[in-house]
Amino acid sequence: MQFESSRRFAESLDIDDPLKIFRSYFYLPKDDKGNELIYFTGNSLGLQPKSTFDFINQELLDWEKYGVEGHFHAKNPWLPYHEFLTKSMSEVVGAKPIEVVVMNTLSVNLHLMMVSFYRPTSKKYKIMIEGDAFPSDKYAVQSQLRFHGFDPNEGLIELQPREGEVLLRQEDILESIDRHGEELALVMIGNSNYYTGQAFDMKSIAAHGHKHGAHVGFDCAHGAGNLLLNLHDSNVDFAVWCTYKYLNSGPGSLGGVFVHERHSQKKDIPRFEGWWGHNKETRFKMRDDFEPIPGVEAWQLSNPPILSMAAIMSSLQIFAEAKIEKLRVKSIKLSSYLEFLINEIGDESIKIITPSDPNKRGSQLSIQMKNADKKLFDWLTKKGVVADWREPDVIRVAPVPLYNSYVDVYQFVSLLKEGLKSNLE
Repeated sequence: MQFESSRRFAESLDIDDPLKIFRSYFYLPKDDKGNELIYFTGNSLGLQPKSTFDFINQELLDWEKYGVEGHFHAKNPWLPYHEFLTKSMSEVVGAKPIEVVVMNTLSVNLHLMMVSFYRPTSKKYKIMIEGDAFPSDKYAVQSQLRFHGFDPNEGLIELQPREGEVLLRQEDILESIDRHGEELALVMIGNSNYYTGQAFDMKSIAAHGHKHGAHVGFDCAHGAGNLLLNLHDSNVDFAVWCTYKYLNSGPGSLGGVFVHERHSQKKDIPRFEGWWGHNKETRFKMRDDFEPIPGVEAWQLSNPPILSMAAIMSSLQIFAEAKIEKLRVKSIKLSSYLEFLINEIGDESIKIITPSDPNKRGSQLSIQMKNADKKLFDWLTKKGVVADWREPDVIRVAPVPLYNSYVDVYQFVSLLKEGLKSNLE
């Protein structure tokens, strides 16, 4: 499509947008005067669906009415509640229902997955990760190395871009896997990098890691609800993600886990165990040895927090209506329009470091400020833009297709242009 840099053009895109109705499904933050803010931080915390209150309130009413019997008699019985999320979540991440479960939080799930899929030996013990991975992921893998008696300085392989570049090259990732193959036990990469917004080809990385006998997992925190992950077809061993970013489930909400179905019948796979992963038919007898549920549900430990799951159900119903494939189409168009308008500014003090190829990024564009000055970001904030500053010099903006509009994009870039021309003193 040929874009134009006018408000009228942005308005025409919104008029023709087949997904425009979904903006009305969300509460949009406003300033003290009641004006809607330009909210571009769905990559940090998604907005609240208007339906979430009713979903959570339903469980409060059922708790009030039934007490413990709500496990069986609530409108949405609590005992199988997590199962109500499975089909929709599996569709969002491109997996089979037997491969997906909602439980715990992201870093907890990452550790649980490494219990099973990081099985080091004296010779094959190293873990590969991006050099600029999200800090929590790096803390997790470093602590796993130490837990198994290895020095993270020796056992952690950190992928770095070439000198003078910001992004990793896919061929360099694969070459590094080949180079370290004999000593590599686990490849664990963020499928979409939190800082640059770069998305990686999970299928080729998985195939390359498996060729060398390594397990391969991905942190999909910035991919779930954003990209077409196709986790099953990617053939990764496991993936973990949160639900409070693009999946709009509320601050600190539960995470999701994928374990490929080829592992589903391995009863002897090492893992930490809890009663919620035990055979559902005999779970409450509480006298039997652990009998894992086939599939990823076997990794569950505790009965789930229903109020948090209610918020996830609220959002997943919206995804089921909107369809992740259609959202991805709009996301590409939104981010491409944003990229076009930023490039039209022609200011050498800013640079988009996110890949220009839409197939190698999600909703987020990372704008690098060459003088590393936060004054422009602070000015934009005062003008009603909710974006994200990441040290040392990047403004992250993520127009989310469920609730952001093309006019949002136009208004943001108009403010960005004004701020660049201003003194900002």
